[in-house]
Amino acid sequence: MSEPVLSIRGLHVRLSRDGRANTVLDGVDLDLAPGEVVALVGESGSGKSTIGLALQGLLPAESQPEISGSIRLSKHEIVGAKAGELRQVRRDLIRSVPQDPMGALNPTMSIGRQMAETGLSPAEVLDWLGRVGLPDPRRIAADMPHRLSGGQRQRVLIAMSMAAKPRVLVADEPTTALDVTVQAQILTLLTDLAREQGTAILFITHDLAVAAELSNRVMVLFGGRVAELGETRAVVKAPAHPYAAGLLSARFDLSSDRGRQLSTLSTERGRTRIEGPHCNYVARCPISTPECSQRRPDLALREDGRRAACFNSDKVPDLLSSARAAPAWPEAIGGNANALELFRIHKSFAGRRKGLFGAKARTRVLSGVDLRIGLGECVALVGESGSGKSTLLRIAAGLVEQDEGDVSWFGGIPPQVVFQDAVAALTPWLTVGEQIGDRLRPLNVSKAEQQRRVAEALELVGIDPALSGALPAELSGGQCQRVTVARAVVVPPKLLLCDEPISAMDVSLAAQTLNLLGTLRRQMGMGMLFVTHDLAAARLIADRIAVLEKGQLVEIGEPDQIISDPQAPYTRTLVSAVPRLVTEEASA
Repeated sequence: MSEPVLSIRGLHVRLSRDGRANTVLDGVDLDLAPGEVVALVGESGSGKSTIGLALQGLLPAESQPEISGSIRLSKHEIVGAKAGELRQVRRDLIRSVPQDPMGALNPTMSIGRQMAETGLSPAEVLDWLGRVGLPDPRRIAADMPHRLSGGQRQRVLIAMSMAAKPRVLVADEPTTALDVTVQAQILTLLTDLAREQGTAILFITHDLAVAAELSNRVMVLFGGRVAELGETRAVVKAPAHPYAAGLLSARFDLSSDRGRQLSTLSTERGRTRIEGPHCNYVARCPISTPECSQRRPDLALREDGRRAACFNSDKVPDLLSSARAAPAWPEAIGGNANALELFRIHKSFAGRRKGLFGAKARTRVLSGVDLRIGLGECVALVGESGSGKSTLLRIAAGLVEQDEGDVSWFGGIPPQVVFQDAVAALTPWLTVGEQIGDRLRPLNVSKAEQQRRVAEALELVGIDPALSGALPAELSGGQCQRVTVARAVVVPPKLLLCDEPISAMDVSLAAQTLNLLGTLRRQMGMGMLFVTHDLAAARLIADRIAVLEKGQLVEIGEPDQIISDPQAPYTRTLVSAVPRLVTEEASA
């Protein structure tokens, strides 16, 4: 390995929240060589983004960060550096690409002006916009950020970052919210630029398939500590830490068993304990021994060159094989009637104005969409960003009115909706119980009956009824999503509409949410429209997959038929772009 451009030793970070200091990173070591891509993998809250912020000297001041250890970037020591030196480092040596490109761009300034402020000439601006694959660079340079798609904004940020020729690029979940085709393009772009410029990339992700496709090495982080570090293909093929094995088992792909629920990581045996002389995974580990509670395992070097912090690595292969035996789905309750009927749906929105005084052009979003979903049936609607998926769901929900066509619900009963951002979907000043109970008000039930049914709904989605008095801010993101589902089903609906409910979730939460939704719709006989850009999730949860391209349904059929023998060229493009885990045998 060449001389590292980045060297982290014994990194400890404590951040304060509500007057209480918590250890977020505990003894992290990592070297990053020029041109190398290291993927940082772990659940939400594992400390991945904190590492990225610490490298740039950008830990939030309001959290009163306490940081110790060493971060050497080229010849600069980041820990303890003064503000002026950190600004120089961020200008010359390290850049970042965040998950939310809109939040990183100035909404009041054109793309070209923002790029010019980094020191690029007009010709260089156009050259870089072309290098990152953006069509018509002159138009893009003149556009405001809100005129661009999410994928286009992400490419702009990559151009702005890589044009500075940084030694290190921190990419923090840059493809999480993107559809599979744009995700594949962004991953290829990042690796090509890193190779051309010798830029080292720290790629933060919760998707092991993305890590396997992009990185040379992978670091698995749990509770602020490194659980495993090694060559990506070796870790994916045979993980040496039970947490890495759990992440691998919980993920799903185009070959997952559709007849069974997904394996999930245990969360029932206690909270993560970061501090103390013990393994911080012990409360969740199915192969823990008394030694794990008494002392902390070192990140030991193995014969194959990997490092794993586990006393019982020899038992991990058995854990991996047993985890794959997940329970089968329950029998579905259905009926002969349709929960939803969409007939010849057309929709357009006002676009740009033609000239100074001209009328605004209309942009066609949906063109003659027909779709029917039976009681107890799930149809997954897939397509790229801008294909019209969310617009169709909102029309089906009655939230947006169609220009032409008809929408029919079973019995005229309005559907319930589960949105992508569960936290935003909940009222912050009302308790969980109050928000679920609001749906019972039209039934005029007694207070005791309301409390009983709220408790039943919470138990149904795997939430302790004792949390009915909690506010949303006191719950995790996964718990908030379960609360929104409980609110939707406390009065059993005939139709449930799900708009990208797992797109921002780590693999373990996504698996739990898919299991929950798949089980409830079978047990309750609900029709379900599941909007997603994740073909693997669509294949797992749905009875049929409908493919939407530029507002038109181009293909609909059984999941395995769609995946194995796609008929439409657009469907074939979507299927081919899905990231896959690559092992040594598969690549031989």
